[in-house]
Amino acid sequence: MQTNSIPVTAELAKFISDLTWDKIPKHIQELMPVLLIDIFRSASVGVEQSWTKTITDTFQSVQSNTTNSPIWFSNNMAEITKAAFINGTACGSLDWDDSHVAAIIHPGICIWPAALNVAYLQKSTGKELLTAVVAGYETAIRIGMSIQPEHSLRGFQGTPTCGAFGAAAACAKLLKLPEEKIQNALGIAATFACGLSQFFVSGSDIKRFHAGKAAANGVEAAQLAQAGLTGPHDAIEGSQGFAKAFSDRFSAQTVVEGLGSYFPTESISLKPHASSVRMQAAIEAAAVLARQGATIDQIESIVIGVHGAMVGKLTTNTPRDFQQAQLSTPFAVAMAIKLAPQRSGPLSLAISDYEHCFNQTDVHDLSKKTICVVDAEVEKETTMESVPARVTCTLKNGQVLEHFIQFPKGCPQNPITLEEVALRFKSIATPAFGIEALDTWLESALNLSRLESIDSLFSLKLIK
Repeated sequence: MQTNSIPVTAELAKFISDLTWDKIPKHIQELMPVLLIDIFRSASVGVEQSWTKTITDTFQSVQSNTTNSPIWFSNNMAEITKAAFINGTACGSLDWDDSHVAAIIHPGICIWPAALNVAYLQKSTGKELLTAVVAGYETAIRIGMSIQPEHSLRGFQGTPTCGAFGAAAACAKLLKLPEEKIQNALGIAATFACGLSQFFVSGSDIKRFHAGKAAANGVEAAQLAQAGLTGPHDAIEGSQGFAKAFSDRFSAQTVVEGLGSYFPTESISLKPHASSVRMQAAIEAAAVLARQGATIDQIESIVIGVHGAMVGKLTTNTPRDFQQAQLSTPFAVAMAIKLAPQRSGPLSLAISDYEHCFNQTDVHDLSKKTICVVDAEVEKETTMESVPARVTCTLKNGQVLEHFIQFPKGCPQNPITLEEVALRFKSIATPAFGIEALDTWLESALNLSRLESIDSLFSLKLIK
């Protein structure tokens, strides 16, 4: 643990307080509608999952006289922290969300649900919402980068831990708190930060609602700061603060360097496949080989070249449950081998594909014949923005097929464009909402910075 004298918590609070829309670089401004549409795409599928329905049934009856806010895709409302919990679970329950490779977090699923629900109550403008969300992304990502990968290696999931800071930052900005109270909100969020990674080992439902809890924690932290409660002024960098408690390494400089001029939000990745961002290249490479003749019945064995940081968490070839299957590179590669030849366009592994393939013996059998090894070229080419992969298939006739993917679709070097993300949302969500409603919603999302009210973002309703 480095000794740091930089007042990280205070510097972040100042940045959040001072940030205005016109201080945000144009390319970051243009990225925000992409991230918004992608979050709603993920949520539109996540809302129908059993775990989201359970949490909705549990929390939607919690009401307030003054602070009810919308439960997305319905006419119902709940007390704001419970609404944020429900909406965050819908956003983040599918492993199909935006990611930041260096920070090892999924920031959007914590920040957008919290910010949107607070913005609704505050009657914020589109620019106010977007500015707050950028502040939230920057806060969560910078804190994540400063403590990773040691944070993850100790057993924490960065999405809910760092995401709580991002959600608190966005909500404090929307509540128009002064700098001192923003600092208190971050201090309170530091003690609310939570989220363990045992699900990688033992399965369970907890990862499904980590983002929901982080969104709710961020709302509460900002509300408590608004009410006058305090958090440690050095809650992040202090000798017994968040960084020391949650990691074996902390770089305060990483948090504050270029703050306000360099925006690491620009390195966000989107995911074609409902699995870890570190698995995308392997899935893509497997799809290429499947179309070259590496069919599921012809393969003797598969070797996947991965980054060393994936070993143990993303490399099991015998997933115990549906959640573990989404976090198994061998299982996802086996799925890609089976499904790619059946698809006319680019392969995109959806939650429904995992549901179907988890019950398929041939996919499990191929997964068991697949091993992951640390690949020197993969490690060399891995950056703060993307993780490559190599897939090598040995066929039963002795033929060997190999493919290397350096920049998987969705990473900053090979981005999903605004047009592509809108089309993807429409292709997935039209049956749920109808094309007219989707077109109207997309018009609002694309022009959000010009809107005086954000209410139209809550217009989508599931067709019963």
